[in-house]
Amino acid sequence: MKVLVFSSFTFAYLDRARVLFGTLKKHHPDWERVAVITDRPPPGIDFDPSAEPFDRVVWFEDLNIPRGEGWLFGHDIVEACTAVKGPFLHQTCEAGDADIVIYLDPDTALLNDLSPLVKALQTHDGLLTPHLLEPEDELQALLDNELATLRTGIFNLGFVAIRTTGQGARFARWWNDRLLAFCHDDIPKGLFVDQRWCDHVPAFFDRFHVLRDPGYNVASWNLSKRKVHIGLDGAITVNGSPLRFWHFTKLGPTGDTMTRRYAGTNFEVHEIWNWYKRLIEEARDPRIPPRWWAFAAFDDGTPIRKDWRELYRDRADLQAAFPEPFRTGPNTYHAWLAVEGRLTGPASVA
Repeated sequence: MKVLVFSSFTFAYLDRARVLFGTLKKHHPDWERVAVITDRPPPGIDFDPSAEPFDRVVWFEDLNIPRGEGWLFGHDIVEACTAVKGPFLHQTCEAGDADIVIYLDPDTALLNDLSPLVKALQTHDGLLTPHLLEPEDELQALLDNELATLRTGIFNLGFVAIRTTGQGARFARWWNDRLLAFCHDDIPKGLFVDQRWCDHVPAFFDRFHVLRDPGYNVASWNLSKRKVHIGLDGAITVNGSPLRFWHFTKLGPTGDTMTRRYAGTNFEVHEIWNWYKRLIEEARDPRIPPRWWAFAAFDDGTPIRKDWRELYRDRADLQAAFPEPFRTGPNTYHAWLAVEGRLTGPASVA
Protein backbone atom coordinates (compact mmCIF):
# COMPACT_ATOMS: atom_id res chain seq x y z
CA MET A 1 0.00 0.00 0.00
CA LYS A 2 1.50 3.29 -1.10
CA VAL A 3 1.28 6.23 1.30
CA LEU A 4 1.98 9.77 0.09
CA VAL A 5 2.45 12.69 2.48
CA PHE A 6 2.48 16.26 1.24
CA SER A 7 2.77 19.75 2.63
CA SER A 8 2.12 23.15 1.07
CA PHE A 9 4.42 26.12 1.70
CA THR A 10 6.56 28.97 0.38
CA PHE A 11 10.31 29.48 0.70
CA ALA A 12 9.75 31.53 3.86
CA TYR A 13 8.62 28.24 5.45
CA LEU A 14 11.30 26.03 3.91
CA ASP A 15 13.02 25.67 7.29
CA ARG A 16 9.80 24.33 8.84
CA ALA A 17 9.16 22.02 5.89
CA ARG A 18 12.68 20.62 6.22
CA VAL A 19 11.99 19.73 9.84
CA LEU A 20 8.62 18.18 9.01
CA PHE A 21 9.93 16.04 6.19
CA GLY A 22 13.07 15.18 8.14
CA THR A 23 11.02 13.77 11.02
CA LEU A 24 8.70 12.05 8.56
CA LYS A 25 11.66 10.42 6.79
CA LYS A 26 12.97 9.20 10.14
CA HIS A 27 9.74 7.43 11.05
CA HIS A 28 8.50 6.45 7.58
CA PRO A 29 11.35 6.30 5.05
CA ASP A 30 9.17 4.27 2.68
CA TRP A 31 6.40 6.86 2.39
CA GLU A 32 6.57 9.32 -0.50
CA ARG A 33 7.17 12.91 0.62
CA VAL A 34 5.94 15.70 -1.68
CA ALA A 35 6.49 19.45 -1.34
CA VAL A 36 3.82 21.63 -2.96
CA ILE A 37 5.46 25.04 -3.40
CA THR A 38 3.48 28.12 -4.44
CA ASP A 39 6.52 30.32 -4.83
CA ARG A 40 9.80 30.84 -6.67
CA PRO A 41 13.26 30.86 -5.09
CA PRO A 42 14.54 34.27 -3.93
CA PRO A 43 17.21 35.85 -6.14
CA GLY A 44 20.60 34.29 -5.54
CA ILE A 45 19.19 31.04 -4.14
CA ASP A 46 20.16 27.95 -6.13
CA PHE A 47 17.43 25.62 -4.90
CA ASP A 48 18.27 21.94 -5.34
CA PRO A 49 15.27 19.70 -4.50
CA SER A 50 17.47 16.61 -4.56
CA ALA A 51 19.29 17.92 -1.48
CA GLU A 52 16.06 18.25 0.49
CA PRO A 53 14.33 15.65 2.72
CA PHE A 54 11.37 15.36 0.32
CA ASP A 55 11.17 13.16 -2.75
CA ARG A 56 9.77 15.64 -5.25
CA VAL A 57 8.45 19.16 -5.70
CA VAL A 58 5.14 20.11 -7.26
CA TRP A 59 5.19 23.77 -8.27
CA PHE A 60 2.07 25.91 -8.49
CA GLU A 61 2.26 25.85 -12.29
CA ASP A 62 2.21 22.02 -12.28
CA LEU A 63 -1.33 22.05 -10.87
CA ASN A 64 -2.71 23.62 -14.06
CA ILE A 65 -5.30 25.69 -12.23
CA PRO A 66 -7.56 27.46 -14.76
CA ARG A 67 -6.59 31.13 -15.21
CA GLY A 68 -3.60 30.29 -13.06
CA GLU A 69 -1.94 33.71 -12.85
CA GLY A 70 -5.20 35.59 -12.34
CA TRP A 71 -6.41 33.04 -9.81
CA LEU A 72 -3.17 33.34 -7.84
CA PHE A 73 -3.29 37.13 -7.86
CA GLY A 74 -6.69 36.99 -6.17
CA HIS A 75 -5.27 35.27 -3.08
CA ASP A 76 -2.92 36.36 -0.33
CA ILE A 77 -0.08 34.07 0.72
CA VAL A 78 -2.07 32.08 3.29
CA GLU A 79 -5.10 31.71 1.03
CA ALA A 80 -2.99 30.58 -1.92
CA CYS A 81 -0.88 28.04 -0.04
CA THR A 82 -4.02 26.66 1.57
CA ALA A 83 -6.14 26.55 -1.57
CA VAL A 84 -3.65 24.47 -3.58
CA LYS A 85 -4.11 21.60 -1.13
CA GLY A 86 -7.43 20.82 -2.83
CA PRO A 87 -6.14 20.57 -6.41
CA PHE A 88 -3.14 18.49 -5.41
CA LEU A 89 -5.26 16.07 -3.36
CA HIS A 90 -7.88 15.72 -6.09
CA GLN A 91 -5.34 15.28 -8.88
CA THR A 92 -3.48 12.64 -6.88
CA CYS A 93 -6.70 10.69 -6.46
CA GLU A 94 -7.51 11.02 -10.16
CA ALA A 95 -4.04 9.86 -11.18
CA GLY A 96 -4.04 6.87 -8.84
CA ASP A 97 -0.57 7.85 -7.60
CA ALA A 98 -1.14 6.54 -4.06
CA ASP A 99 -3.54 4.48 -1.96
CA ILE A 100 -3.47 6.86 1.00
CA VAL A 101 -2.71 10.59 1.01
CA ILE A 102 -1.89 12.51 4.18
CA TYR A 103 -1.57 16.27 4.40
CA LEU A 104 0.49 17.91 7.18
CA ASP A 105 1.13 21.62 7.66
CA PRO A 106 4.81 22.56 7.29
CA ASP A 107 4.97 23.71 10.93
CA THR A 108 4.25 20.23 12.26
CA ALA A 109 6.78 17.61 13.29
CA LEU A 110 6.52 13.90 14.00
CA LEU A 111 7.63 12.55 17.35
CA ASN A 112 6.39 9.02 16.71
CA ASP A 113 5.23 6.90 13.82
CA LEU A 114 1.85 7.40 12.15
CA SER A 115 1.12 3.76 11.32
CA PRO A 116 -2.18 3.84 13.29
CA LEU A 117 -3.51 6.22 10.63
CA VAL A 118 -2.97 3.59 7.93
CA LYS A 119 -4.77 1.04 10.07
CA ALA A 120 -7.69 3.43 10.66
CA LEU A 121 -8.01 3.99 6.91
CA GLN A 122 -8.70 0.31 6.39
CA THR A 123 -12.16 0.86 7.88
CA HIS A 124 -12.69 4.56 7.09
CA ASP A 125 -12.26 6.68 3.98
CA GLY A 126 -10.97 9.81 5.70
CA LEU A 127 -9.63 11.15 9.00
CA LEU A 128 -9.87 14.59 10.62
CA THR A 129 -8.70 15.97 13.97
CA PRO A 130 -10.79 18.52 15.88
CA HIS A 131 -9.06 21.49 17.46
CA LEU A 132 -10.48 20.51 20.85
CA LEU A 133 -11.42 17.20 22.48
CA GLU A 134 -12.83 18.50 25.76
CA PRO A 135 -14.74 21.61 26.92
CA GLU A 136 -12.67 24.34 28.54
CA ASP A 137 -13.08 25.21 32.24
CA GLU A 138 -11.79 28.78 32.34
CA LEU A 139 -13.23 31.87 30.65
CA GLN A 140 -9.93 32.89 29.02
CA ALA A 141 -9.48 29.41 27.57
CA LEU A 142 -13.06 29.44 26.33
CA LEU A 143 -12.43 32.75 24.55
CA ASP A 144 -9.07 31.68 23.12
CA ASN A 145 -10.06 28.19 22.08
CA GLU A 146 -13.77 27.29 22.03
CA LEU A 147 -14.94 30.66 20.73
CA ALA A 148 -12.07 30.88 18.24
CA THR A 149 -12.90 27.52 16.69
CA LEU A 150 -16.49 28.65 16.16
CA ARG A 151 -15.02 31.32 13.89
CA THR A 152 -12.24 29.34 12.22
CA GLY A 153 -13.62 25.79 12.07
CA ILE A 154 -14.11 22.79 14.33
CA PHE A 155 -11.40 20.73 12.60
CA ASN A 156 -7.78 21.73 12.20
CA LEU A 157 -6.87 21.20 8.56
CA GLY A 158 -3.18 21.21 9.33
CA PHE A 159 -3.89 17.49 9.04
CA VAL A 160 -6.18 15.40 6.87
CA ALA A 161 -5.81 11.83 5.65
CA ILE A 162 -7.85 10.02 3.00
CA ARG A 163 -8.08 6.86 0.98
CA THR A 164 -7.88 7.79 -2.69
CA THR A 165 -11.01 5.83 -3.55
CA GLY A 166 -14.63 5.91 -2.39
CA GLN A 167 -15.59 8.82 -0.18
CA GLY A 168 -11.95 9.88 0.07
CA ALA A 169 -11.93 10.63 -3.65
CA ARG A 170 -15.37 12.26 -3.43
CA PHE A 171 -14.14 14.47 -0.60
CA ALA A 172 -11.03 15.43 -2.60
CA ARG A 173 -13.13 16.55 -5.57
CA TRP A 174 -15.57 18.49 -3.37
CA TRP A 175 -12.76 20.16 -1.41
CA ASN A 176 -10.92 21.00 -4.62
CA ASP A 177 -13.98 22.75 -6.02
CA ARG A 178 -14.66 24.71 -2.83
CA LEU A 179 -11.05 25.80 -2.34
CA LEU A 180 -10.57 26.92 -5.92
CA ALA A 181 -13.62 29.17 -5.61
CA PHE A 182 -13.86 30.09 -1.92
CA CYS A 183 -10.57 29.63 -0.03
CA HIS A 184 -10.73 33.09 1.50
CA ASP A 185 -9.86 34.51 4.89
CA ASP A 186 -13.17 36.29 5.40
CA ILE A 187 -14.63 35.37 8.78
CA PRO A 188 -17.52 37.90 8.52
CA LYS A 189 -18.72 35.95 5.46
CA GLY A 190 -18.33 32.62 7.24
CA LEU A 191 -15.06 31.69 5.53
CA PHE A 192 -11.71 30.82 7.04
CA VAL A 193 -9.66 29.43 4.15
CA ASP A 194 -10.11 25.62 4.02
CA GLN A 195 -11.26 24.93 7.57
CA ARG A 196 -14.83 26.15 7.76
CA TRP A 197 -15.71 24.04 4.73
CA CYS A 198 -14.80 20.89 6.63
CA ASP A 199 -17.40 21.57 9.30
CA HIS A 200 -19.69 19.95 6.69
CA VAL A 201 -17.69 16.73 6.50
CA PRO A 202 -19.49 14.68 9.21
CA ALA A 203 -22.80 15.42 7.49
CA PHE A 204 -21.62 14.92 3.90
CA PHE A 205 -19.25 11.95 4.27
CA ASP A 206 -20.34 9.24 6.70
CA ARG A 207 -17.21 7.15 6.15
CA PHE A 208 -14.97 9.88 7.58
CA HIS A 209 -13.74 9.40 11.12
CA VAL A 210 -12.98 12.01 13.76
CA LEU A 211 -9.71 11.14 15.53
CA ARG A 212 -10.14 11.74 19.25
CA ASP A 213 -6.69 10.48 20.22
CA PRO A 214 -4.92 13.31 22.15
CA GLY A 215 -1.55 12.32 20.67
CA TYR A 216 -2.42 13.81 17.29
CA ASN A 217 -2.23 17.51 16.41
CA VAL A 218 -1.07 18.73 19.81
CA ALA A 219 -0.92 22.54 19.72
CA SER A 220 -1.26 25.64 21.86
CA TRP A 221 -5.04 25.69 21.37
CA ASN A 222 -5.51 22.34 23.13
CA LEU A 223 -2.69 22.28 25.70
CA SER A 224 -5.02 23.22 28.54
CA LYS A 225 -6.50 19.72 28.28
CA ARG A 226 -3.46 17.71 27.26
CA LYS A 227 -0.83 16.65 29.77
CA VAL A 228 2.51 15.86 28.16
CA HIS A 229 4.85 13.42 29.89
CA ILE A 230 8.36 12.29 28.98
CA GLY A 231 9.27 8.96 30.55
CA LEU A 232 12.68 7.84 31.76
CA ASP A 233 12.96 5.80 28.56
CA GLY A 234 12.31 8.92 26.47
CA ALA A 235 8.81 7.89 25.45
CA ILE A 236 6.51 10.90 25.14
CA THR A 237 2.82 10.57 25.95
CA VAL A 238 -0.17 12.90 25.96
CA ASN A 239 -2.86 12.00 28.47
CA GLY A 240 -1.31 8.52 28.42
CA SER A 241 -1.35 8.11 24.62
CA PRO A 242 1.82 8.19 22.47
CA LEU A 243 2.57 11.66 21.11
CA ARG A 244 2.34 11.33 17.32
CA PHE A 245 2.79 14.85 15.96
CA TRP A 246 2.87 18.39 17.24
CA HIS A 247 1.58 21.47 15.42
CA PHE A 248 4.02 24.30 16.26
CA THR A 249 1.74 27.08 15.10
CA LYS A 250 2.82 30.74 15.15
CA LEU A 251 6.44 30.09 16.01
CA GLY A 252 7.67 33.25 17.69
CA PRO A 253 6.23 35.66 20.29
CA THR A 254 2.57 34.69 19.73
CA GLY A 255 3.28 30.98 19.91
CA ASP A 256 5.50 31.49 22.96
CA THR A 257 2.76 33.43 24.75
CA MET A 258 0.01 30.91 24.05
CA THR A 259 2.23 27.97 24.91
CA ARG A 260 3.24 29.51 28.23
CA ARG A 261 -0.37 30.38 29.00
CA TYR A 262 -1.68 26.85 28.52
CA ALA A 263 1.33 24.65 29.28
CA GLY A 264 1.90 26.28 32.67
CA THR A 265 4.11 24.02 34.74
CA ASN A 266 3.97 21.15 32.27
CA PHE A 267 7.70 21.60 31.68
CA GLU A 268 7.85 18.82 29.09
CA VAL A 269 5.89 21.09 26.75
CA HIS A 270 8.53 23.80 26.98
CA GLU A 271 11.25 21.20 26.41
CA ILE A 272 9.56 20.04 23.17
CA TRP A 273 8.92 23.63 22.05
CA ASN A 274 12.60 24.50 22.54
CA TRP A 275 13.66 21.30 20.74
CA TYR A 276 11.64 22.39 17.73
CA LYS A 277 13.13 25.88 17.78
CA ARG A 278 16.62 24.40 17.68
CA LEU A 279 15.72 22.23 14.69
CA ILE A 280 14.27 25.24 12.86
CA GLU A 281 17.41 27.26 13.50
CA GLU A 282 19.55 24.45 12.09
CA ALA A 283 17.31 24.19 9.00
CA ARG A 284 17.13 27.92 8.29
CA ASP A 285 18.81 29.44 5.24
CA PRO A 286 19.74 33.02 6.26
CA ARG A 287 19.69 34.10 2.63
CA ILE A 288 15.91 33.65 2.44
CA PRO A 289 14.09 36.80 3.62
CA PRO A 290 11.74 36.02 6.56
CA ARG A 291 8.57 37.07 4.72
CA TRP A 292 9.62 36.15 1.21
CA TRP A 293 6.91 35.34 -1.37
CA ALA A 294 7.61 35.75 -5.06
CA PHE A 295 3.97 36.68 -5.70
CA ALA A 296 3.78 39.40 -3.06
CA ALA A 297 4.54 42.23 -5.49
CA PHE A 298 3.93 43.50 -9.02
CA ASP A 299 6.74 42.95 -11.51
CA ASP A 300 8.16 46.39 -10.67
CA GLY A 301 8.49 45.45 -7.00
CA THR A 302 5.42 47.33 -5.72
CA PRO A 303 3.89 45.33 -2.83
CA ILE A 304 0.36 44.16 -3.64
CA ARG A 305 -2.27 45.21 -1.11
CA LYS A 306 -4.93 42.76 -0.02
CA ASP A 307 -7.76 45.05 -1.11
CA TRP A 308 -6.32 45.14 -4.65
CA ARG A 309 -6.35 41.35 -4.68
CA GLU A 310 -9.92 41.19 -3.42
CA LEU A 311 -11.14 43.75 -5.94
CA TYR A 312 -9.60 41.80 -8.80
CA ARG A 313 -10.96 38.50 -7.46
CA ASP A 314 -14.50 39.86 -7.16
CA ARG A 315 -14.75 41.42 -10.61
CA ALA A 316 -14.92 39.27 -13.71
CA ASP A 317 -14.56 42.35 -15.93
CA LEU A 318 -11.14 43.13 -14.44
CA GLN A 319 -10.06 39.51 -14.77
CA ALA A 320 -11.06 39.51 -18.45
CA ALA A 321 -9.40 42.86 -19.15
CA PHE A 322 -6.16 42.10 -17.31
CA PRO A 323 -5.32 38.37 -17.50
CA GLU A 324 -1.73 39.07 -16.38
CA PRO A 325 -2.39 41.14 -13.25
CA PHE A 326 1.16 41.07 -11.89
CA ARG A 327 2.39 43.19 -14.81
CA THR A 328 2.93 46.94 -14.66
CA GLY A 329 2.97 49.54 -17.40
CA PRO A 330 0.35 50.75 -19.88
CA ASN A 331 -2.92 48.81 -20.17
CA THR A 332 -2.37 46.77 -17.02
CA TYR A 333 -4.35 46.25 -13.84
CA HIS A 334 -1.74 48.32 -12.01
CA ALA A 335 -2.30 51.20 -14.45
CA TRP A 336 -6.07 50.87 -14.03
CA LEU A 337 -5.67 51.15 -10.23
CA ALA A 338 -3.70 54.36 -10.75
CA VAL A 339 -6.35 55.86 -13.05
CA GLU A 340 -9.06 54.97 -10.53
CA GLY A 341 -7.09 56.61 -7.73
CA ARG A 342 -6.77 53.33 -5.82
CA LEU A 343 -2.99 53.24 -5.49
CA THR A 344 -3.05 55.48 -2.45
CA GLY A 345 -4.56 54.98 0.98
CA PRO A 346 -3.72 52.64 3.85
CA ALA A 347 -4.35 48.93 3.50
CA SER A 348 -2.55 45.79 4.52
CA VAL A 349 -0.18 44.07 2.15
CA ALA A 350 -0.71 40.37 1.66
